[in-house]
Amino acid sequence: MLKKDMDTLIAKADVLIEALPYIRTFAGKTFVIKYGGQAMVSDDLKNSVAQDIVLLKFIGINPIIVHGGGKEITEITERFGKKTEFVAGLRVTDQETMELAEMVLVGKVNTELVKLLNRHGGKGVGLNGKDSNLLVARRMPPARIIKDGEESFVDLGYVGDLVRVNPEVIQNLSRNDYIPVISSIGVSREGEGLNINADHVAGELAAALRAEKLILLTDVEGISTRQGDSSGLISSLHRQKAREMIATGEISAGMIPKVEACIKALNNNVRRTHIIDGRLSHSLLLEIFTDEGIGTMVL
Repeated sequence: MLKKDMDTLIAKADVLIEALPYIRTFAGKTFVIKYGGQAMVSDDLKNSVAQDIVLLKFIGINPIIVHGGGKEITEITERFGKKTEFVAGLRVTDQETMELAEMVLVGKVNTELVKLLNRHGGKGVGLNGKDSNLLVARRMPPARIIKDGEESFVDLGYVGDLVRVNPEVIQNLSRNDYIPVISSIGVSREGEGLNINADHVAGELAAALRAEKLILLTDVEGISTRQGDSSGLISSLHRQKAREMIATGEISAGMIPKVEACIKALNNNVRRTHIIDGRLSHSLLLEIFTDEGIGTMVL
């Protein structure tokens, strides 16, 4: 064998040795993974994420997957001639939009991810908040907006505020070697479906499960001191500083619910939370099993 070939093999062995202490530490632990962004759009990244998740399960970690599907919901509502409206970052959801959102999240996105996991050797099982009253929610109150100095309130419709998580069905599936895949549809006490922000679902679920980690895949490298500039990436951030950055506007828009999810999880004994770049192939493995890691850890 040529020396360069032997060096390549040794380098691969070194990668496994580097991962060993993490495998030992995390065996038997629960990770909640929020799947979203570009990782839901690119076929290559879909396969990369599915492979990572199945590998986690095979080495003894219990991955729990939460997903949204905002881009897909927008596409189908516009196909039906409906205008998409957001208020304070939340989709105004009338009854027809709610029906379309449920069709997309439960019938399309969830099913596709389960099929991918199964194709790579896992045992994926699709769930939504109506299953065993997994995600009990209530309608959010009207959103307050101020425009040109005038205050007004907008009814958000079927947008849910999560009030209780009943994780027993997830725990039972996970104990029996299944990988639960949960769409961010909640159910009210009256039995109506409600659209919930998937980041918030992931944070609440991680808290209810007392997960070891909450990992959120997004379309940026992590939290940055200069939005849109990767040179300002913050590798670790304390939750109090994160709150201050939200208050000053340094953390804004779609990053706010992600950071809120991390804070919620940390305040309920989740040990570590991570916001990582889902556009990077095998980003989950790079974060979990390498000394350097990637993205931002909120602690």
